[in-house]
Amino acid sequence: MIRHIRPKFACSKCETVVEAPAPSRPISRGLAAPGLLAHVLVSKYADHCPLYRQAEIYARQGVELDRSTLAGWVGASSELLAPLVDAVRRHVLGATKLHADDTPVPVLAPGNGKTKTGRLWTYVRDNRPAGDNTAPAVWFAYSPDRKGEHPRDHLKDFTGTLQADAYSGFHHLYDTGRIREAACWAHARRKFHDIHAAHPSPTTIGAINSIAALYTIEAEVRGMPPDERRAIRQARAAPLLGELRTWMEKTLRSLSPKSETAEAIRYALSRWRAVIRYVDDGRIEIDNSAAERALRAVALGRKNYLFCGSDGGGEAQLPSTLCSERHVSTASIPSAGCAKSWHASPTTRSGRSKNFSPGT
Repeated sequence: MIRHIRPKFACSKCETVVEAPAPSRPISRGLAAPGLLAHVLVSKYADHCPLYRQAEIYARQGVELDRSTLAGWVGASSELLAPLVDAVRRHVLGATKLHADDTPVPVLAPGNGKTKTGRLWTYVRDNRPAGDNTAPAVWFAYSPDRKGEHPRDHLKDFTGTLQADAYSGFHHLYDTGRIREAACWAHARRKFHDIHAAHPSPTTIGAINSIAALYTIEAEVRGMPPDERRAIRQARAAPLLGELRTWMEKTLRSLSPKSETAEAIRYALSRWRAVIRYVDDGRIEIDNSAAERALRAVALGRKNYLFCGSDGGGEAQLPSTLCSERHVSTASIPSAGCAKSWHASPTTRSGRSKNFSPGT
């Protein structure tokens, strides 16, 4: 328990009373200190413990905290973290290469007691595999649907290479040339793997082994500077990719056009320029695994909390998810990071984003 003593003095002549001001708090008139707020947020978004379970845990310890109280703290804390969201967004979009992905989020639809599907988008800046020590960061954005206008709005200030899946909503981003597409070999491999798991064949084995050879090269160049990665890829991966394309085109002619294997081959060939772009640019990765890893925590939490109460709830989770994910990805203690941000300036919200820097 922290006890605050506020001396009060009265003037014997004019009867004026003065009292030491109360210490500032993250939430105005709230009793929760930064450490408790950080613990609630990290328990919910990093450790995937819903608020009703947290309320039960506190009750077993003799602390009565209603779920509605915890929910109010989460919403108010999200507002406090808004400057951090803005700072991380600017840091992420300042990169020349991004990983992007999205995942469905069940949201309670008003009026009918059913859920609709919102989307949580993630944009990842992480150039450590290319020998860059710039702090990695993840920026999340929520939308009530999956229309292509949302990534267009998110990336309106971004220029560079976007590593993403084949979602059609991303395609219009590449029309002007401001953003270059880099596709994902993990998605291409997954199609052959799924077919192989159900119906093994020499064709699926050949495709999987050829892609595995590309990943063997990537394991060797991980952490090297971009120029070295590019040189090794062009010397070793480029010939393998040429052979793989020739093999795919030849194999495709011998397959039924409606077969699953033919569809998997067409998936790779139709995006060939995008899937081989990494060979000529050492900053680009072979796949989009960085974005998928960033969404893993969301997928785990989704199994526990089941749905968001509204679109506002979907928006409210973004700062907390970002804070937890950012610190987890850099192997720090997430609750300590959030609490540190609030201890530094617990009640001042405006103009704080310029003081935040990812990795600090």
